[in-house]
Amino acid sequence: MKNTWDDKEEKFYERQEFMAIDFTETPLKNWEFYKCKFDKCIFSNCDLSNTTFEDCTFDGCDFSMAVVKNTGFRSIVFTECKLLGVNFALCSKLQFSFKFEKCNLNYAIFLGRNLKKTPFIECSLKEADFSDADLSECKFTQSDLTLTRFSNTNLEKTDFRGAMNFSIEPEFNKMKKAKFNLFQLEALLYKYQLDID
Repeated sequence: MKNTWDDKEEKFYERQEFMAIDFTETPLKNWEFYKCKFDKCIFSNCDLSNTTFEDCTFDGCDFSMAVVKNTGFRSIVFTECKLLGVNFALCSKLQFSFKFEKCNLNYAIFLGRNLKKTPFIECSLKEADFSDADLSECKFTQSDLTLTRFSNTNLEKTDFRGAMNFSIEPEFNKMKKAKFNLFQLEALLYKYQLDID
């Protein structure tokens, strides 16, 4: 069922489809969305504090600089979305699971979050911060990790094959059985200024 956002009194939506709706004028604190679809909707700079999204999909949506304090994201799929500067470290720890595909996550913050097995497929993660996060068994297929921060990060069994522009210091991260292409090894050794052919 498609929703044109005429009825703003409801605070619980189930199995609704929202098309090209600008949510920036509507306070969405303490709302709940279950199995909903959002297509080309705008949430930029929205305050989504204490709102819950469960089993929802977002396609072509803009979440840039949205406030996500204690926001629940459970079993969420983001496709071709802009999530510039979103501080995911503020989200609910109890509801926190994603799939990201072809998303812009530049400057996003994932400090200390459990992202185990999260796929980041063809994403831009420039200057994102994964310090103290659990990224074990994640995939960064064809993702741009320019100036992305990994510090005290669990990268065990993380798959970096096909990822681009990353620099990781193995001594400051857990990296047992992390996966790399042979040509990517230079990114792990850059600080030693080795000459690798």
